[in-house]
Amino acid sequence: MHKFINYIFGQDRFQGAWSVRDILSTLGKLAVFFLRGMLRRIYFDKSSGVVLVGRGVKIYYAHNLSVGKNFIAEDFCEINCLAAKKIIIGDRVTIGKFAIIRPSNIYGGPIGEGLRIGNNSNIGPYSYIGCSGYVEIGNNVMMSPRVSIYAENHNTDSTSLPMKEQGVTRSFVKIEDDCWIATNSVILAGVTIGHGSVVAAGSVVTKDVPPGSIVAGVPAKVIQKRNV
Repeated sequence: MHKFINYIFGQDRFQGAWSVRDILSTLGKLAVFFLRGMLRRIYFDKSSGVVLVGRGVKIYYAHNLSVGKNFIAEDFCEINCLAAKKIIIGDRVTIGKFAIIRPSNIYGGPIGEGLRIGNNSNIGPYSYIGCSGYVEIGNNVMMSPRVSIYAENHNTDSTSLPMKEQGVTRSFVKIEDDCWIATNSVILAGVTIGHGSVVAAGSVVTKDVPPGSIVAGVPAKVIQKRNV
């Protein structure tokens, strides 16, 4: 039975201690995700492969969403696609449980810029991507749970107006290929994280990270270089 299942789904899919019961349970869950995805993808701007959608997923303005092959939206994530440059997602991308992608307020107000995610990347569970300014995430980017990315800043210059009435200044965030953004990291507006870099857990990134760097701390500083 194991040989047959691995033949159908790939030799590295169910290895080790997987029992037949566990495999069948997993396949049953994926079948439900697949059927849900078949219904939801009808409203997408573009989808070119398998779409798996978990329980309680919210996708607003789905006509602005393009996804590649093997897209997974896990349970209770929220994807707001109301964006000037849309939400464009590559192949084999997963949006984790309870993650939020939000370029615009669904109750009105200015329309944000949007988000592009490359191939083989993921948004970690409970993460927040504030893409009112443009956010670009490259290929093979690993994102751990509870990462926050903000591509705008609130204006605070005036002391005669409440800060919430002063508006925002939009910027950008760019994460280049082959980066790892560890849990509870915060990436602020105007930052580029260079190719092959690691952002350590709990870091607050306020300025550019050179390629091949490991950064840590508040604010994040280079603590080590990688051979990339």
